[in-house]
Amino acid sequence: MGTDDLGRDVWARVVWGAGITLPAGLEATLLALLLGAPLGLVAGYFGGVAGEVILRATDVLLAFPSLVLALAMAAFLGPGEGNAILAIGIVSAPAFVRVARASVLPLRQREFVEAARSLGAGDGRILLRHVLPNAWGPVGVLAFLTVGSAILAETSLSFLGLGTQPPAPSWGAMVQEGADYLSQAPWISLYPGLAILVTVVSFNLLGNGLRQALAPRRG
Repeated sequence: MGTDDLGRDVWARVVWGAGITLPAGLEATLLALLLGAPLGLVAGYFGGVAGEVILRATDVLLAFPSLVLALAMAAFLGPGEGNAILAIGIVSAPAFVRVARASVLPLRQREFVEAARSLGAGDGRILLRHVLPNAWGPVGVLAFLTVGSAILAETSLSFLGLGTQPPAPSWGAMVQEGADYLSQAPWISLYPGLAILVTVVSFNLLGNGLRQALAPRRG
């Protein structure tokens, strides 16, 4: 893969950068899941004023393009990998709120929930033991799909100087470092760009495969 403008091995930096970019995408997705899924469960199961407040706050966040909102939050928090993960996790959480709520709504009136309630089970136990396991499929599919978009967002922020800071070999930062040498040495940006492409497509394929595996079969 050659060397970059400072004589550093591009292959070694791409491999090392996987240990920065992949965990960043996974951590941002985990943060979005932990923030959004519980709020979606509460909004779908209890409804009422609390559910409306959660939905309206979600609508406000969804009204802005996620990358633009992440860019604004990262600029406010300051450059750095941790702040980028925090910004991406927050702007990705509304999707989990929506999916979790949509999964809970048809479940709260199901027979097994009514049976558990008639036996004296509290709302917390019903949510954790009966509703959550049955609502987990769509949320898990969304998590796989979100990893890919989170990696794209992290590399975009790093490309703009708001994510992982040099000399750490984040893939986004590597693409930016080679942008001035595209005509003389295109491989500096090409190979980290290909790494981003392959990784994002792989997670999207995993998410689609999981969705098809969990989809109800007819016939």
